[in-house]
Amino acid sequence: MRVAFISTYPPIECGIATYTSYLVDAMRGKSLDVYVICHAGGTGNQVFQAFDYEDRDLPFKAFNMAIRFTPDVVHIQHEFGLFGPHLGVNVIPLILLFRLNGIPVVVTLHTVYPEIPESHRILYEGILTHSNKVIVHEEYQKKALIKQLGNTNAEKIVRIPHGARLIDPVPQAKEKLGLPQDKKIILVIGYFRPSKNFELAVDILPEVLERFPNAVLVFAGKIRGHEHIEYRNMLFNKITYSPKKDSIYLIRGQLPQEVFDTVLSAADVVLLPYRITSQSGILAHCLAFGKPVVTSSTEAMRITMEKSKSGIVCGSKKEFVDALVKILNDSDYARELGRNAREYVRNEIAWPIIVDKHIDIYTEVMERIQVQTHVITVD
Repeated sequence: MRVAFISTYPPIECGIATYTSYLVDAMRGKSLDVYVICHAGGTGNQVFQAFDYEDRDLPFKAFNMAIRFTPDVVHIQHEFGLFGPHLGVNVIPLILLFRLNGIPVVVTLHTVYPEIPESHRILYEGILTHSNKVIVHEEYQKKALIKQLGNTNAEKIVRIPHGARLIDPVPQAKEKLGLPQDKKIILVIGYFRPSKNFELAVDILPEVLERFPNAVLVFAGKIRGHEHIEYRNMLFNKITYSPKKDSIYLIRGQLPQEVFDTVLSAADVVLLPYRITSQSGILAHCLAFGKPVVTSSTEAMRITMEKSKSGIVCGSKKEFVDALVKILNDSDYARELGRNAREYVRNEIAWPIIVDKHIDIYTEVMERIQVQTHVITVD
């Protein structure tokens, strides 16, 4: 089976790029022939740069490159803004080009909120109408789409969870990063943007340290280009004037996979105080490394915590403080959360499991040969 992915791709720093690279690697591990048609900047084995974010002829560039490899299925990784202006409206004609040429299209929607904005709804309607199948990561996302768009194409929507790696933590991670080895690490990691609510970590740190003095707060992240620079400056200013700034560390610069893995391995607990999220790649990494998580009560986070039993969901600053202190104080409890996380990955969302679910969908949408003879299908 030959699959053409259309997506952003590493070394471009983007959660969708990272997601796609793990999925592609896992598919190749199952002997699928995979090509990636990507934005300018992506590189790798059978990876071809064909277009960039603002190209007016983006659909034709992506289609003309992908069609050279005669794919059995095209799989588009969708995020708003990846496919040009107006929230990436070019994804619609891109889907139509393949469908008009008899090639089935699967689209993964990486962002679907419980309450769908009207602008998102308009694009989802086009995607769902013209795709063969649409993948979401959470059941509530499927319900939200059906609620907003009706039941006409409901049978096209399939839930496949966000995958996670089977991986062991990096040894001596604190030492390698120059972090204090005798302290417990509260980690906040990811791109700096208002929806992440990272300032909450600075606000509650004095209260956490009052109850557990042997901790430090570590921020690891940056902004993308000049996006949300005002928020980053506000966050840095808050850190500068924090009465506990001596207990705050900031890891800056690039976070390629090896460094990212080392940073996450150094954490004793990861704090994800998001205001809004539809799903989280960072959370999948936390689960893979067996890191206890303290997170907000957004639906995506709450559902994953209920399934994985790997952390604590909080609805107020006091609850965040109590949760962090509980995990920092109780090593047995922290280890239990970590074991639960890794068990959940192993049994439910490891990439080989996720790939099998994708293969089932590809097989379903591929053209069925109508011929009265012996047919042998080869990979």
